[in-house]
Amino acid sequence: MYWKFAAINMKAPSLICLFLLVYSIAFAQSPQIASPAIDSIPPNHSREMITKPDVTWRSIIIPGTMIAYGVVALNCDWFQDWNESLKDEVWTQNPHNLVHIDNYLQWAPAASTFALGFAGIKGRHNFTDRALLFGMAELIQSSVVASIKKISGETRPNGESNQSFPSGHTSNAFTGAEFMRLEYKNVSPWYGVYGYVVAASTGFLRMYNNKHWLSDVLAGAGTGILSVDFTYYIYPKIKRLFSSKHTLHAIVIPTYNNGAMGLTLIRNF
Repeated sequence: MYWKFAAINMKAPSLICLFLLVYSIAFAQSPQIASPAIDSIPPNHSREMITKPDVTWRSIIIPGTMIAYGVVALNCDWFQDWNESLKDEVWTQNPHNLVHIDNYLQWAPAASTFALGFAGIKGRHNFTDRALLFGMAELIQSSVVASIKKISGETRPNGESNQSFPSGHTSNAFTGAEFMRLEYKNVSPWYGVYGYVVAASTGFLRMYNNKHWLSDVLAGAGTGILSVDFTYYIYPKIKRLFSSKHTLHAIVIPTYNNGAMGLTLIRNF
């Protein structure tokens, strides 16, 4: 079984910008020389070194810009013309069958991160902390995406619905990609590059399937990345606040999804 893709004019400036952005994120935020995994730090070192994230203002500039681009594009004729131009090149001028691999590809970076742990390749955190971190990041990004979709009312390129902005698939994929990058950047920067390439492919397929505009994809990518960065920033603080002896037992997080407010409990058994 194989996937047959239609020939696409790759000279579109917007498509080039998309891939330049995601590649720049992967390389700019990853160390160029691998250092020992954090799990190998001697036990007499401060536990804070293990949980303290390397999230800086510089690391959030690019994803923040991607979100800003998407928001501005909602009401900017010039950016909307750019969206239409890319749609014409990818879809209108090159009609093709839909592919559905993006429904599964969006979860590949996160799944790969956990698979590496099961394979014995140690990352930044143990399995419990890793599961809590990813769960929190997913709750944040899914709540943000669902809320903005309802508020923005952006029509999809195919006209199916008015919940196009931002792209949920792309946000999921980049949540997993940034999660993988932060967990394994001290082992090798290429894990992060892999995650971002898969996430970028997911975003491209959303446009290839005429499900999203370029601005939807960029905003979704930025949302996923920042959700993970925010989670890695607040997680050590939550552990200190709600745990004893630095063992987190439970976290209660407010959520919003499909118009419903609620609370989600993440418990460490």
